[in-house]
Amino acid sequence: MSDPVRILLADDHPLVRAGVRRILEVQPGITVAGEVSDGDAALDFLRQDPVDVLVLDLTMPGTDGFEVLRQVKATLPGLKVLVLTMHADAEYVARAVQDGADGYLLKDSAVQDLVAAIEAVQAGRAYYSPPVQRELSELLRAHSAPPRPMDTLTEREREVVGLVVKGLSTREIASQLDISTRTVETHRANLMRKLNLKSVALLTQFAIREGLVQKP
Repeated sequence: MSDPVRILLADDHPLVRAGVRRILEVQPGITVAGEVSDGDAALDFLRQDPVDVLVLDLTMPGTDGFEVLRQVKATLPGLKVLVLTMHADAEYVARAVQDGADGYLLKDSAVQDLVAAIEAVQAGRAYYSPPVQRELSELLRAHSAPPRPMDTLTEREREVVGLVVKGLSTREIASQLDISTRTVETHRANLMRKLNLKSVALLTQFAIREGLVQKP
């Protein structure tokens, strides 16, 4: 018979810890080795009494969950970390995954999914609540999508676009931006190349479409 999976609960809300403990204590093969209310206590516990899975809240007083996650993954790479949090927004998900979280579970789905999540991360599989999966998909799509042509322009190039579309000459643009005419010509050539445009008329259409200038 295999040893039970040892769990450490780290959450600053006593009611949450009590609820999680109740869910886990009735499960065969799982034992709650301890519970702590802040990040420093979690790190102290793990130095003295290693466990298999750390169930970790991200927002705790003192050393927060992100820092605990980073330190744990640096010093105890074999320890599985299941984030249990109320935060489903992309910023939290991205930071936790980048810092090495093995799973990310929302508190409102803990009752039905907690045991499955622990079993998954203990077995080396990732586990994410459905809303978190959607956030990760959006992040991956955003990361893999090619940049829009407008996003490749520098701030100065955007300024030049606006002035060209207004009909200013190279000399007038140079005077308004306090740069040389040669610099204006360089910016203009670069932005036309980046946008793959061949005429001021096409540049005007692009600028209006992208909201860089107002339609006359």
